[in-house]
Amino acid sequence: MRLLPLCLLLLAPWVHAVTLDELQQRFTGQPVIRAHFAQTRTIKDMPQPLRSQGEMLLARDQGLLWDQKSPFPMLLMLNDFRMVQQVNGQPQQTVTAENNPQMFQFNHLLRGLFQADRKALEQNFRVGFQDKGEGRWVLRLTPTTTPLDKIFSSIDLSGETYLESIQLYDKQGDRTEIILSQHRLTPATLTDDERQRFAAD
Repeated sequence: MRLLPLCLLLLAPWVHAVTLDELQQRFTGQPVIRAHFAQTRTIKDMPQPLRSQGEMLLARDQGLLWDQKSPFPMLLMLNDFRMVQQVNGQPQQTVTAENNPQMFQFNHLLRGLFQADRKALEQNFRVGFQDKGEGRWVLRLTPTTTPLDKIFSSIDLSGETYLESIQLYDKQGDRTEIILSQHRLTPATLTDDERQRFAAD
């Protein structure tokens, strides 16, 4: 009987080990995920950080919806072809690879971050993955391509079952933290309203 605790101890690292490939498979296996986000941007020389919050939706086959509720409404839709942004009821703006290639590249990369898309990440970053034990993990991304390497010094992703935190450190010494919570996998299909938002021109 004394051997049992020893066996469990030896097996524990294998039971809880997490790899980047496993993480990507887990994320891409979720057709639709919804979560609450709280974003804090700390800007050097500003006495107070800028805070915002709202709801996000990541649909594997459609793209990303970023629905900011406060301090003012802003809706961002991002898919493989365009980014559509509407701020506080103003006319929406559309960005494509043709009319603003750098902005589109950056925003398209956001989707890769949320999905832990290994191919997309390795094309733009030096990728460092750490298994923190008990199912927790940290993914550190160091930009290797322009213009990302001119903007960010590093980006850290962390979580457990879901992506829970994104930390963006820029070259100016500013930091943006996005905390995701209240993750939901149901309903596993888009509502009519969500489908209409993805269809926006």
